[in-house]
Amino acid sequence: MGNGFVPARLPHVAAAAALALAVLLQGCAGRTTPEAGFGSLYLPLTTASTALDAGAARDMISAYRGNNGEAPLRLDPDLQRLAEAEAAAMAAADRPSSSRTVRSAVTRLGFEGADANLSAGYHTLAEAFSGWRDSPPHRAVMLKGDATRMGIATAYAPGSKYKVYWALLVAK
Repeated sequence: MGNGFVPARLPHVAAAAALALAVLLQGCAGRTTPEAGFGSLYLPLTTASTALDAGAARDMISAYRGNNGEAPLRLDPDLQRLAEAEAAAMAAADRPSSSRTVRSAVTRLGFEGADANLSAGYHTLAEAFSGWRDSPPHRAVMLKGDATRMGIATAYAPGSKYKVYWALLVAK
């Protein structure tokens, strides 16, 4: 065999490739951080170790806004912290809060045109988005014309009837 190919080595190469593939797959098995793309839209948020992909949520809501003639939103760190605090408060209270109360609080903190979607029971970003899109008051928040910023968060409450609490805050 003058071409350098040694058939006896083929089983060793195949075994090494299979081992490398198994190691790669094993490394992915425990990952609960959402990956960019569509996978994070369907990631179940019903465990304490799984986090919402706020960037994917922003992209999904901004695309929906674009399809409806509205400008995209950007994640605002202050609104993000407020959304996280509100989601955690709802989980601790084991019930959704009043949007009116949250809007008032956000406005008092200096945000103009504040509005909120507060809900519970959606286990994935795709479910929350679909539920909000199909509810006229929640849809209006996502499509709020003067909104330019947003914060979105979830909180997991394992003993709750709802399991996952959601807070979407939008403002100018």
